[in-house]
Amino acid sequence: GRPTTDFGREGLFNLLSSRVDLEGAQVLDLFAGTGMVSLEFLSRGAGSVTAVERAPKACRFAVQQASQLGSDDLHTVCADVWGFLKKPLTQFDLVFADPPYDMPKLDTLPDVIRESGILAQGGWFILEHGERMDVSDKSGHVLSRKYGHVHFSLFTFE
Repeated sequence: GRPTTDFGREGLFNLLSSRVDLEGAQVLDLFAGTGMVSLEFLSRGAGSVTAVERAPKACRFAVQQASQLGSDDLHTVCADVWGFLKKPLTQFDLVFADPPYDMPKLDTLPDVIRESGILAQGGWFILEHGERMDVSDKSGHVLSRKYGHVHFSLFTFE
């Protein structure tokens, strides 16, 4: 995929700031790339971030970033996201996913997240996606916002 742009990242955190208390939150960053968004979550008060990325280069970079920062709160998992979601080890307050926009079965991700039980009670799932995808009919959809060519859709599953 392509990394979330600075503009998109700013949009994401503006969107979250009025709805989600990041202070101490357990965050899961899926398709995390080099971990830029993970680091931003930590800098904004998240208690811990687990970053999942399959691409070996990006994953190694994210691991290096975390160790350079000396952060025990950033955990990088070098694994396939779909496989990771099949056996969640813990629950998260917030799950952010920035998958490749052209990824097959991308529109099933909100349902997979809901069914996996990976979100804690009252938790939020945020999906970054391109403009050609509409997930507003998915269960748990709260709202979608557009920042340039980047779209974020928020979900919560009770």
